[in-house]
Amino acid sequence: MVLADEFIRLFGSNPVIHGLIGGMIIASFNLLGASLVLVWRNPSEKALDAALGFAAGVMLAASFTSLIIPGIEQYSNGNPVPVLVGVVLGALFLDRSDMLVPHAHYLLSGRSRPDAAHPSTNLPVTDERLSGVILFILAITLHNMPEGLAVGVGFGSGNIDTAIPLMLAIGIQNIPEGLAVSVAAINAGLDRRFYAAFAGIRSGVVEIPLAVFGAYAVQTVSALLPYAMGFAAGAMLFVISDEIIPETHTSGNERVATLGVIFGAVVMLYLDISLG
Repeated sequence: MVLADEFIRLFGSNPVIHGLIGGMIIASFNLLGASLVLVWRNPSEKALDAALGFAAGVMLAASFTSLIIPGIEQYSNGNPVPVLVGVVLGALFLDRSDMLVPHAHYLLSGRSRPDAAHPSTNLPVTDERLSGVILFILAITLHNMPEGLAVGVGFGSGNIDTAIPLMLAIGIQNIPEGLAVSVAAINAGLDRRFYAAFAGIRSGVVEIPLAVFGAYAVQTVSALLPYAMGFAAGAMLFVISDEIIPETHTSGNERVATLGVIFGAVVMLYLDISLG
């Protein structure tokens, strides 16, 4: 793979350094998406739902092609149990965390679910505005955790042919996600320029260290690799089903969002086959 050879030539052969570079790349894609609000000032809700559907399709395909299947076939000798245990643990972690911290899209859009967390009851902070800011930061951190971890685990596996398509896929889907959260924040009254910058910064703060941690963890304890790959995949699948798809189906744009999911899956499969 020419791209993998060039990646090694530029950044060496240390998987942890690869995780760092991968985290920086996906963070830059998120910054790009967040900054689009400076030029695309009023994207329609239909366009955003299609873009988020595309992001969900990319993540859905990547969960299987770059994490679950390689985890079973290459890193656990065909035994599916370690990867599937990781999938369950990743989904359970996001599920339990979501009981305390609602996802960012719901938090910013003002729409609430029966199981959504409330700042006044779930945080030991008496100032409602301060608790809302804290809750927002926690929600952003929770949302980006699976993506950064997945990239780190991918590079930590040492299989760059698989890790690079995964990195590019997550980076691509970070563009519509960054845009969607920025638009939601602007609609909630935050400043356009300030939030575009803040969204890019918080992406780097969250995704980069998680990518490094994922690469370092599986390099240090190689037996963790199939579990970690499953954990990252399970967490991403939970985000897709619990947050992104429901968010795209709240305004009557289910059809265009579904087409976005299919198109995103096709793009990821093409990347995986052509680059992997």
